[in-house]
Amino acid sequence: MLKALKKIFGKGEGEQPAATPTPAAAPAAASQDAEQRPRKPRAPRPEGERTEKAPRAPKSDKPRGERQNKAEQADKPREKTEKVEKTEKPRRERKPKAPVVDNWKLEDFVVEPAEGKTRFHDFNLDPRLMHAIHDLGFPYCTPIQAQVLGFTLKGQDAIGRAQTGTGKTAAFLISIITQLLQTPPPKERYMGEPRALIIAPTRELVVQIAKDAVGLAKYTGLNVMSFVGGMDFDKQLKTLESRFCDILVATPGRLLDFNQRGEVHLDMVEVMVLDEADRMLDMGFIPQVRQIIRQTPFKGERQTLLFSATFTDDVMNLAKQWTVDPAIVEIEPENVASDTVEQHVYAVAGSDKYKLLYNLIAQNDWTRVMVFANRKDEVRRIEERLTKDGISAAQMSGDVPQHKRIKVLEGFREGKIRVLVATDVAGRGIHVDGISHVINFTLPEDPDDYVHRIGRTGRAGSTGTSISFAGEDDAFALPPIEELLGRKINCEMPPTELLKPVPRKHH
Repeated sequence: MLKALKKIFGKGEGEQPAATPTPAAAPAAASQDAEQRPRKPRAPRPEGERTEKAPRAPKSDKPRGERQNKAEQADKPREKTEKVEKTEKPRRERKPKAPVVDNWKLEDFVVEPAEGKTRFHDFNLDPRLMHAIHDLGFPYCTPIQAQVLGFTLKGQDAIGRAQTGTGKTAAFLISIITQLLQTPPPKERYMGEPRALIIAPTRELVVQIAKDAVGLAKYTGLNVMSFVGGMDFDKQLKTLESRFCDILVATPGRLLDFNQRGEVHLDMVEVMVLDEADRMLDMGFIPQVRQIIRQTPFKGERQTLLFSATFTDDVMNLAKQWTVDPAIVEIEPENVASDTVEQHVYAVAGSDKYKLLYNLIAQNDWTRVMVFANRKDEVRRIEERLTKDGISAAQMSGDVPQHKRIKVLEGFREGKIRVLVATDVAGRGIHVDGISHVINFTLPEDPDDYVHRIGRTGRAGSTGTSISFAGEDDAFALPPIEELLGRKINCEMPPTELLKPVPRKHH
C-alpha cells in the first residue's frame, strides 16, 4: 500500500525527501515574496520584512505591515471581505512578554540511548520544549513521532495514517512549537491572527488537542486558544481580544464564524494541521475546510500536516490538493490495539444482547463503561433502556446538541454517568481517563472503527478490556477485524448468569 501511495505523490520507493524542497505549485509572479518568506529550510524570518499593504480598517492610524499573500494570486478570491472591513479591530502593538523564568537545564533530562528507540534528544529541540516533554514523562518517541518529526522539523509537509493513541497529537504540536520558536513574530500584529492553525472535527478533540498544546508550550510564552461551536461566542471573543494568538485549535464551523465576522484572519498562518481528515469527510465538513484553507497563505508558503485513520481515495485527493511533496507516514494499528486491551467476543443472539449488556454492568458493578453501536437509533434505545433499568447512562451521537454533549462528557468524566453510549463519529476524539471497559453492542462494518473504539480504554499505559457482541446480524464483521489485527479473537458463549432476565423496577 505504501508503494501505491508514494506512486500517487510521485515518490520512488526508498527515495528520501529533500530537506529543502521547492514548491512547484508556487506561481512565478510571487517569486519575490517567496524570497522574502523562505519556508524551507526553516530559518528565522527577519522582523518587518514584509511588503506594505493598505490598512484593513480606517480605525488604524497607520498602514499595517502585511505579507503579500500568494494565495491572492494563485487561489480563488477571498470571501466575505466586506465583513472584514466593517468589523476590523484597531491594531495593537506587540509588547514584549515578560521572560519565562526557567532554571531547568537539558542536563536534568537524562535519557540513555536504546536500540530501536528514538529519543526526543535526537531532534535538537528547544530546551523550553524539552522541559515540557520532561514534565510530561516522555523519554522516547512513539513510532509516528519518530517518523513524522524527521520530516516536519525540516519544514516538509506530511500526511500520516495513525489511530488515536499513537502520539500523533504530540508529533504535530512539537513541530508547530519548534517552528514558532525558530521564527520571530512580526513587529506589528493584529489580535486574531494565529500563526499556527489546527482544525479538528469534534469539540471533544479540539479541547484535548488544546490541552496538550498548553502542556507542551507552557515554558515558551506561546498563547494557545480553542474555538468550538456550542460554547459562548462572546466569551471566546473576549479571549481572542485579550492577547495575541499563536496556536489556534478549532472546529470548522466556529472558525468560519470568527473568520467571516472579521475577528480571525488566517493570512499569517505558518503551519496548518488537519486532524482526522477521514472523519471530517464523513461529517460533511470538507466544504467548510476548503473555505478556511482559501483564507490561509498558498500551500507553498505554509507547512501543511494532514492526519487520518484511513487513506481512502478521497483523503489522498485532499492531501494532494493541500500539500507540497508530502512525506507519507503509516503506522499499523495492530500494535495499538493488542498490547494494552484484553479483547473478548461473545456469540449472542440479537434478542439477548441487551440482557448481556445489563448483567455485565450490573453484576460486575462497572462504573465507567463506553458502549458503541452503529446507528443513532440503536444508541438512543440502549441509553433509554439502561436509564429505565436503574443504570445511569447518557448518549453521544450526532443528534445530541453540542451544549448537551459537553455536559454529558463532563458527567462521564466525573463519574456521575456510569455508561456512555455512542456512535463512531461521536466517540472519536473522546479522551477520558479510567474507562475500564468498551463494549461493542454491534460490531462495526469498518475494521478501523473497531481499533478506534477499543482505543478508548487501555490508555496512558493502563490496561483495559473490550467485549464485543457477535450476533446473527453482525458476525460477518469479525473476520475483517481479525485480519486487520493479524490474529484471531476467541469467540465464547456467555455464562448463563449473564443472560438472566433484567429485573423489573417497581416504582
